[in-house]
Amino acid sequence: MSRIVISTFGSYGDVNPYVGLALELRRRGHRPLLAMPAVYRAAIEGEGLEFHAVRPDLDPDDTALIQRIMDPARGTEAIFGEIVVPSLRATFDDLRVICADADLVITHPAALVGPIVAQALGRPWASTVLAPMSLFSVTDPVVPPPAPWVHGLLTRSRALSRLFVCLADRVTRQWARPVQRFRESLGLEAGGNPILAGQHSAHLVLALFSRVLAEPQPDWPPNTCLAGPVLYNGPGSPEVSAEIEAFLEAGPPPIVFTLGSSAVEAAGSFYDIGAEAVRRLGQRAVMLVGRHAHNRPRLADDRILAVDYAPHAALFPRAAAVVHQGGAGTTHQALAGGRPMLVVPYAHDQPDNAWRVTRLGVARTLYPKRYTVGAVTRELRALLEDERYARRASDVAATVRSETGAATACDAIERLLPP
Repeated sequence: MSRIVISTFGSYGDVNPYVGLALELRRRGHRPLLAMPAVYRAAIEGEGLEFHAVRPDLDPDDTALIQRIMDPARGTEAIFGEIVVPSLRATFDDLRVICADADLVITHPAALVGPIVAQALGRPWASTVLAPMSLFSVTDPVVPPPAPWVHGLLTRSRALSRLFVCLADRVTRQWARPVQRFRESLGLEAGGNPILAGQHSAHLVLALFSRVLAEPQPDWPPNTCLAGPVLYNGPGSPEVSAEIEAFLEAGPPPIVFTLGSSAVEAAGSFYDIGAEAVRRLGQRAVMLVGRHAHNRPRLADDRILAVDYAPHAALFPRAAAVVHQGGAGTTHQALAGGRPMLVVPYAHDQPDNAWRVTRLGVARTLYPKRYTVGAVTRELRALLEDERYARRASDVAATVRSETGAATACDAIERLLPP
């Protein structure tokens, strides 16, 4: 039985895949421990898994910070500059205690201290990525959130793509300089850029996304295992509530609107605009609005049901279409649900994920600046009236559901564990 510490950070979309991974590891007889901010304690311990709180703490009610994080131009810099980097020493102290007897450390891309602790203690380390963007390939260029239009240029010129990756490395290396100084203070080499190439383990890189989004590229780390998504749906009942079930049974499939677990805190007029578009189309809708009352659409219409949350795996397959922000977790649940999507990407990997599912023929993309009632109405009408989207979504869903992300990842992990 091996003790495996899993260090992650972010929203539920950054947490749920690792909970699913931990559940599979436990089923195989290992002792997984999930290390993350204290706000997730109840959800993790509710699954009977071992939990250890690790700083930095997250305040889910700090909407001003969340809005900065969801900014397409400055969001990623805000995550590292305002949250991760200022807490390096505190995070290190928290993790060092629980990694002392670990047989393996597994890290999320934003858990920059996990690799430092593993190397300081001489422990094996496996890194993970949740979306193709984190691999920053020259041969499969990413969609940069501040300027999505640049992607078209990068796909036409390998030289431009290589130049873009070099530029991204130079910019993010400035953010990561305190991380490298901290490594040196511990007697470790500065290492590569921990936000780009330096985030990847020399032992094992687990790509926890579907093959339909990206095939292996020649410039991926050579020890990358494309495992597939871990479709853990969160704690609690896997079924929709009685209220949602009654609504679903009362009429034709609704359009589902959701902003996942992070963008929902900076929703703005997303739900009001969506509600009016649904009214114009004569459709029904289920809107997952989160904890905040101000997210509930002002339009009073018995064809629109607004609720805090519903398990995506249970709701998405029963939708006419899904409108979402393009986060890795939501995108994979929507792909598995087999329904057409309208993706409204905000920041981080969301524009890149949106491009990939649109390229698949299962989605259309509408950026927040163009998210108006007229535009949403047109995009949804195109999704619903063109049967090719539904057929393609059904075909892709069969592939995604056949992938065994947790099992394949755990097979790779077990090959890395000490005998």
